[in-house]
Amino acid sequence: MSINQTSDLVQRSLKSVWHPCTQMQHHESTPLIAVSKGEGAWLYGFKGERYLDAISSWWVNLFGHANPRINAAVKSQLDRVEHAMLAGFTHKGVVELSERLSGLTGNVLGHVFYASDGASAVEIALKMSFHFWKNTGRPLKQEFICLKGGYHGETIGALSVTDVPIFKSAYSELIKGTHVVPSPDFRVQGDSTVETADREQTSLQAAQKAALAVEELLKERAEHISALILEPLVQCAGGMAMHHPYYLTRIRELCETYSVHLIADEIAVGCARTGTFFAFEQATPAIWPDFMCLSKGISGGYLPLSLVMTRDSIYKAFYDEKITKAFLHSHSYTGNPLACSAALATLDIFRDDQVLSANKILSSKISKGLMSLQNDKRVKHFRNQGMIWAFDAVVEDPAKRDTFSRRFFAKALEHELLVRPIGNTVYLMPPYILSDDEVGLLTQRLHVVFDEVMGFD
Repeated sequence: MSINQTSDLVQRSLKSVWHPCTQMQHHESTPLIAVSKGEGAWLYGFKGERYLDAISSWWVNLFGHANPRINAAVKSQLDRVEHAMLAGFTHKGVVELSERLSGLTGNVLGHVFYASDGASAVEIALKMSFHFWKNTGRPLKQEFICLKGGYHGETIGALSVTDVPIFKSAYSELIKGTHVVPSPDFRVQGDSTVETADREQTSLQAAQKAALAVEELLKERAEHISALILEPLVQCAGGMAMHHPYYLTRIRELCETYSVHLIADEIAVGCARTGTFFAFEQATPAIWPDFMCLSKGISGGYLPLSLVMTRDSIYKAFYDEKITKAFLHSHSYTGNPLACSAALATLDIFRDDQVLSANKILSSKISKGLMSLQNDKRVKHFRNQGMIWAFDAVVEDPAKRDTFSRRFFAKALEHELLVRPIGNTVYLMPPYILSDDEVGLLTQRLHVVFDEVMGFD
């Protein structure tokens, strides 16, 4: 495609496509990139330009673009059956996927309900929790708890348990009220001068303090509260806020004591992003939530797929002759065979390539390449959890802070990087397949981009 044709494609897109999470007017000054293909960690434009996908295309692409093994699985499935409704039917892929995921929880979460996107999974978990209490004779339990700065999607139900104003404020009149409790984010307890060696204690103290607030709320409202929802270890869209695993342990204890469900939103942090396949595995002792929401990386970034895993005790509350006690929720593409085949291939790669062990080595290499940022006076709260890195840029001028993300994104593209900050929080969530050369390129050029953007400030 020629330069003129590429420019024409971009202009047609701007006229006909309403892009997500975008103020369309900003594209008068911020580039819109036309993608021609993807290969490995790279996205390519029509003019030969390339971009290292350092955020896994919104945190979904775990094993690179056009991965041969996932490609083969989807192509093979395409020759058998592309889709069949899951109401009254089943197929091999959805059964195997359900069994394998349940097995990863020791079969504690033994029942899997499917949808297409993360927000839908959250809606399902909220409705299941509410309906469970209704089915079991406790209809007053209709309220939910979410964390300050938490993000769980942008549909109406999911927005009710989201606490990111830019997504929520415009629709406040449509949204049911929710209890918002303090975040266990370690930054609430500490400051930018906290040494790495002291981070563990600072993080623990923040988690303990936040858990106490939950306990006080449950003492007052437990008879009316259906569930608490949280993002284990990392609140992603809220600015990559990280917290101590103690918080998961203590919240699990409190939910059991006060008969409140615990919903773990692992849509972004699941599939090994935090260092274990499920982030919740880092709680001690080994415990599981009542509901686990997965999406994004579960299909390797190939096809829309989300799911909710839950316990046998919850499933049994819906198992009845009465249709009104059934969980009456559906999606046309529930358990889509193509998406399930991509997910099964993704799980195969985790198993065959010992990805969890390999990621520890890769994470160490990337952290080493970013080491100088930890002591940079223009950086606050450098942090890392598994295959997630983040830091807050110190931008004093409010006007420049408001445009920091767009300026950083544009400057990163000039240096062949796809990096999209959240406000003044710069983060990396790259695919798990980076070579040593790509690690070097990513870390070196991120420093260059940061220097150039901050130099402008």
